[in-house]
Amino acid sequence: MSKQPTHKNDKIRNGLPARQGLYDPANEHDACGLGFVANIKNVKSHDIVRDGLTILENLEHRGAVGADPKAGDGVGMLIQIPDAFFRKVTADLPFELPPEGRYGVGMLFLPPDDKARAQIEALVEEKIAAEGHQPLGWRDVPVDNSDLGYSIVPTEPVIRQLFISNAKDRDQMGFERDLFVIRRLIELAVKAAEIAAAKDFFYIPSMSSYTVLYKGLLLSSQLGPYYHDLRDPDTVSAMALVHQRFSTNTFPTWSLSQPFRMICHNGEINTVRGNINWMAARHATLKSDLFGDDLEKLWPLIEDGQSDTASFDNALELLVMGGYSPAHAMMMLIPEAWAGNPLMDEQRRAFYEYNAALMEPWDGPAAVAFSNGRQIGATLDRNGLRPARYYVTSDDRVVMASEMGVLPTAEEKIIEKWRLQPGKMLLIDLEAGRIISDDELKADLAGAHPYAEWLGRTQIKLEELPSPTGEAHVHSDLPLLDLQQAFGYSQEDLKFLIAPMLERGEEGTGSMGTDTPP
Repeated sequence: MSKQPTHKNDKIRNGLPARQGLYDPANEHDACGLGFVANIKNVKSHDIVRDGLTILENLEHRGAVGADPKAGDGVGMLIQIPDAFFRKVTADLPFELPPEGRYGVGMLFLPPDDKARAQIEALVEEKIAAEGHQPLGWRDVPVDNSDLGYSIVPTEPVIRQLFISNAKDRDQMGFERDLFVIRRLIELAVKAAEIAAAKDFFYIPSMSSYTVLYKGLLLSSQLGPYYHDLRDPDTVSAMALVHQRFSTNTFPTWSLSQPFRMICHNGEINTVRGNINWMAARHATLKSDLFGDDLEKLWPLIEDGQSDTASFDNALELLVMGGYSPAHAMMMLIPEAWAGNPLMDEQRRAFYEYNAALMEPWDGPAAVAFSNGRQIGATLDRNGLRPARYYVTSDDRVVMASEMGVLPTAEEKIIEKWRLQPGKMLLIDLEAGRIISDDELKADLAGAHPYAEWLGRTQIKLEELPSPTGEAHVHSDLPLLDLQQAFGYSQEDLKFLIAPMLERGEEGTGSMGTDTPP
């Protein structure tokens, strides 16, 4: 269980107040607006980036504004790495970028304090080199903070990009996995160094060879003006995943702005404490041929003090980097209603039942959009308690958002318009250049392995056990009373719970307190 500060003046990471009175930062969650625009054929353009900013501006009502009229809850945009743009802006820097896909970009929030920033940057470069890759050089990300609210300016980090060369000559997915490990090692090293300014400012929004993330504690209309990069015509992408945060009962911070590295989320994960505990509990049993010994470097995988969505993002990252496809991982984390569903085919039900033993659901009302830079999609929780609508146009675009109307489009260009249904998934495979339907996607995944056969070999069902012979099987020489006491049985358990079950097949019931009907 995470240890929380107990004094009202104690500081907590990311600028959240300490636990006091009825407030506990561990209970924070939020509900927001999300959306994406993508070119199905993976054609990159600046129009996609510009349309992503338009979606954000039209999701303004999904956010909130504080007493400071220019203090929002945070916005962000995840795009594919714009190779030509980065070659242009690094042309005058003392390093040369490798071919596209052979380098990664780390987006970092750093302290304004020069000494603390230099200390962190040295740690960053040290960890990259220690893992066998090469830090090429730093770039200051140009920003315009003239429109920031007076309450936001003191929290603004220095934002820099670090370019990293694939010095181990790994394939791109292997390099991506290395960057994931490197990022985690950096986070742990900075935390261990106990650099005071790091607690309030240091954060790594993204470190990837596929995507780069621009986000901040901004209003939806401020993201484009704040980041000069997003206004440059050479900043091109085939997808833009955007998020407007509404902190239901959270304190906004730069690091908690969304998207995170793979997802953005509208809703709440009500089971997050148990999910985090289960992720920690399975640590000792996890193995991966892809990670090898690097797997141990990731722990603790989920830091204390994060939001529910940030924790979910950490779990999704581990699954995807460990070899699961994004769609498969999302089906494990947010499964559709499968138990007792007579309309679901047996093959798909077996898939969910098998994977339920590997990963418990991250449960709650949720609409989640996700991307790894090669695929982009969205899914809805099994109860469908968050809205998500989408349309497809004749010029190969897909627009998905919390509601319609976020990106005006000529009606005659729309060839399909629908909504995400409970438990369903929308997936665009940018590399294949097509939309994969929910039925096709799940049929392929459910048929990839003989899940029903695996279940039949590994499950023992009580109703299928042979009838008892009437003979008692004693497996210990200890007196029965000693065994009952050792396992916590009481006379009350035997009389009121176990006896009715044995005699009549009934579960004992009881009540206490008032039974007055409401």
